[in-house]
Amino acid sequence: MSSDPAHSQPPGHGSASPPGLGPEAHVMVGNADLFVNWARKSSLWYLLFATACCGIELMQAGASRYDMDRFGAVFRATPRQSDLMLVAGTITHKMAERVKRLYDQMPEPKYVIAMGSCANTGGPFYKDSYCVVKGVDLIIPVDVYIPGCPPRPEALIDGIMKLQKIIMQRKNYGAKA
Repeated sequence: MSSDPAHSQPPGHGSASPPGLGPEAHVMVGNADLFVNWARKSSLWYLLFATACCGIELMQAGASRYDMDRFGAVFRATPRQSDLMLVAGTITHKMAERVKRLYDQMPEPKYVIAMGSCANTGGPFYKDSYCVVKGVDLIIPVDVYIPGCPPRPEALIDGIMKLQKIIMQRKNYGAKA
């Protein structure tokens, strides 16, 4: 008999199992099924709408150091393939019409994360400017707010994980809670 692992017998058939574990310890079917079901239910394809400095933090969160793909968040360039809109940065009245149009083009169920002080409350620009919207929630419904100016990539990943928990808790995925 060769020493090649491909020619050896499967565990439990004449070979000794590790101490304390039976032959079923080599099979991981239950955990793999749970992971596939979790990934199918909680993956989010996001459309980013970055208008200011928060966009840099958003790009950093998608890069290799933080890698939002690990959490099921994948960037899409079109609203018709996205179920999450990440609004990052200042929204002006002129831009509000475009944000609403992109939101309306997204299929149901759709979710929104407002990232940064400017998207949440207008930021430092609202007080001295007539053209800044005092929060994106005046235009579209927001599910998760991420504070900060600009928020760190860790905060964005935490916000995505909170949104995934909200989605998992809903029984009817098409309804807004």
